[in-house]
Amino acid sequence: MRTRLLCSPVLLALLAAGLCMPSIVRAQQAADQPVMRPLTPSDTGSLDRGPRPSSEPEKGKGGADGKAEAEDDPQGLNIFARMGAPLPDAPTEKEFKGTVDEAYGAYQRGLFTTAIDKALPRAQLGDPAAQTLLAELMGRGLGVKKDTKGAAFWYGQAAQGGDPPAMFKYALLLMEGKDVPHDKAKADEYMRKAADAGNSSAQFNWAQILVSDNPGVKGLTLALPYYEKAAEQGVADAQYAVAQIYSVLKDLPDEKKAKARDWLGRAARAGFDTAQLDMGIWLVNGIGGPRDYERGFRWLSISARRGNAVAQNRLSHLYINALGTKPDPIEAAKWYVLSRRAGLKDPALEDFYLGLTDEEQKKAIDAANKFRRG
Repeated sequence: MRTRLLCSPVLLALLAAGLCMPSIVRAQQAADQPVMRPLTPSDTGSLDRGPRPSSEPEKGKGGADGKAEAEDDPQGLNIFARMGAPLPDAPTEKEFKGTVDEAYGAYQRGLFTTAIDKALPRAQLGDPAAQTLLAELMGRGLGVKKDTKGAAFWYGQAAQGGDPPAMFKYALLLMEGKDVPHDKAKADEYMRKAADAGNSSAQFNWAQILVSDNPGVKGLTLALPYYEKAAEQGVADAQYAVAQIYSVLKDLPDEKKAKARDWLGRAARAGFDTAQLDMGIWLVNGIGGPRDYERGFRWLSISARRGNAVAQNRLSHLYINALGTKPDPIEAAKWYVLSRRAGLKDPALEDFYLGLTDEEQKKAIDAANKFRRG
């Protein structure tokens, strides 16, 4: 079942607390402080890669035809010889001794009418899991006519029965005042209970509520354990929040601060575009770990291609300064044009753009238009 996350950003709390986060500040600065290419040693030496493997048979080894015996040279084993090796036994599966939930099984197989038939009698008898399933089916109109008010009723029943997903969904309904009267106090209570019961979406949202209701460092400190729990369960928004809080809160253990970039990387790999932007900036500027211009360039490229104007702006600087990529004035101008159209002003990039020839400017505009059409 899909869940929704509240969208009050933790970044506002960080800024309100006076904790200036390097990645965000750098991302939003104008290009009067561009990242510059580092000095490199004049003599970097050469890399000794060792002897290259030869396709020629080695003399004096193997049979008369120059081929090595398979037993002496494992790399000479063909696929059939390898297939002859016995495979390890598959791990034994633990016997399932729990109760099979036929209603959820039908739901997962897409048999929605059957799921309703199985869930309804149990829901009427007070089974919270069946009540949650019935609410989901009614709310989405699966196997039955869509009925959001009826779904809200069953979510409320299941929430009273202590079902974590239902408590989360009912808390959202109470916050919105949709199909049930608006009640923030009750919504907060159910959200907290769902979070404490281990629901990852509730953990993230309860952390957001704590940040919103407790401005400054206090809110971030109260929220951090819930962000961490949600992050461990794979919520990308929570992983991003953990990374940002780890990077700025002063009274955290060093081992947590050292993991800030790791959490940011998890959120970036999960497809969270703001994390992809920040990951690129952190790598280029050496925040939370060593500089890595090539990886920074790749992350900024991903974010820029997804339409992030700040990433497009920073990518333009990387092309100009040849950081993580070859210098390319046309690509630099293309990304600047795109970010400028999005409303991001940058005097340094404007000067660079005006310094190009008319033909170069035309190529950049054509490339920007082609990107937008694509």
